[in-house]
Amino acid sequence: MQAKLPILSGLHFKMIGFAKILVKRQIMLNALRISIVVGILLNAINQGTQFINGLDIIWGQVVLNFIVPYCVASYSAAKIDLESKNSDG
Repeated sequence: MQAKLPILSGLHFKMIGFAKILVKRQIMLNALRISIVVGILLNAINQGTQFINGLDIIWGQVVLNFIVPYCVASYSAAKIDLESKNSDG
């Protein structure tokens, strides 16, 4: 007798639903606004003296300072949206 693997279709559908929420226009725009503000602040804190003094900039860090807040903001908004849909029925 062959052992059956657990069916992950429920998880698969939840992930597809979550991905659809992540690309909603309002969630993306809000996350973009947040990432711009937070990214500028993080870059000013982390590399402000390099910017001001014209020293070498760590460009990977500059990019990450914008990408990470975008990911956090969009994930949080999508999670709240998904949970509100699940609680509404």
